[in-house]
Amino acid sequence: MKIISFIIMAAIWVSCSDEPKTQQTFLKNIPVITVRTDTATTYSEYPSSIEGTANVEIRPEISGKLGAIYIDEGQYVQKGQLMFKIDDYSYRERLHNAKASLHAAQAQYRSASIEVEKLAPLVKNNVVSSYQLKTAQAAQEMAKGNMQQMEATVRSAEIELGYTSIKAPASGYLGRLSKKKGSIISPLDSEPITSLSDIQKVHVYFSMSEKDFIIFRNQYAGESIEAKLKNMPAVDLILSDDSTYPVAGRIDMVDGQFNKNTGSVTLRAVFQNPDRILRSGNTGTIRVSHLHQNIAVIPQAATMEIQDKTFVFVVDKSNQVSKQLIKISGKDDDSFYVKEGIGSGTRIITAGIGNIQEGEKIIPQQVMSSIKNGLKTKMN
Repeated sequence: MKIISFIIMAAIWVSCSDEPKTQQTFLKNIPVITVRTDTATTYSEYPSSIEGTANVEIRPEISGKLGAIYIDEGQYVQKGQLMFKIDDYSYRERLHNAKASLHAAQAQYRSASIEVEKLAPLVKNNVVSSYQLKTAQAAQEMAKGNMQQMEATVRSAEIELGYTSIKAPASGYLGRLSKKKGSIISPLDSEPITSLSDIQKVHVYFSMSEKDFIIFRNQYAGESIEAKLKNMPAVDLILSDDSTYPVAGRIDMVDGQFNKNTGSVTLRAVFQNPDRILRSGNTGTIRVSHLHQNIAVIPQAATMEIQDKTFVFVVDKSNQVSKQLIKISGKDDDSFYVKEGIGSGTRIITAGIGNIQEGEKIIPQQVMSSIKNGLKTKMN
């Protein structure tokens, strides 16, 4: 028994005193992808309001009783179409009186001219004094002035009579009527009789922040804003039901100054409206495309944010991991488009980045990217 106990204790002493010669290191199997560059189109969307190219308040030029209404609310009218008639009896009488006064002034002028013609040879032959001729000439000039004044009065009366017929200044749709037949209307009324909107083409107004506008301005070639607008691609209009208006438009105007209260600038896009689907007062969303050439495309899951900065883990040739800052120019539901920080051929970790340490070595497991060519994405 003593011998057996001695042997057991000797084995325990040997096992406890034996130091490990080496320590085995376990490396993690981590999925990585090789970054490639591609062409991507991102979209910026901006709330917008729609107006006709001509939004006109229909007001009378003269006062009077509204004698006739030839149109209805919401009706489409052609330019020059008669819409309203103001009772014109008093204005016709004014015109008749003006014409009568003109006839009298014309007769007076002819009489004064005859007198001048009669005295001119007599003065030449020293039969009468030049004073009489000068007096006659002065009377002739006065008669001529009276005649011209009456001609102007006639023209004014004709214009006023024409104002009794209120015609459409442009083709378009009418709004609601604020006056009914028999109402007394005046140019000083607070409300117009109705409004008219020309919607053969429509203007769509939207605003960009200062940052977005600087990016927008620098993206297109041209020495001036006008030249840059010519080089811009067409824009789309998203309607309130999320459908896309079938006709593309173009941005044709940038406001000359920023709104100091909002820090934004207003732009205008013009859209053809042949089927008159769009109306003044509609709202929508302008979608502006941005083409990115040779841009790195990576999964969003491969990134991490630290203090509003975005990083990825890059794997070098020795499979060592390092953190890399990147700058993003666009995104979609799953991907980021990187303009700085990484390029084509760079290997990055795509999953498990929360468990990775700076400087750690890994066993990279190459995976295929699911991102397809011909990218079209949305960027708000």
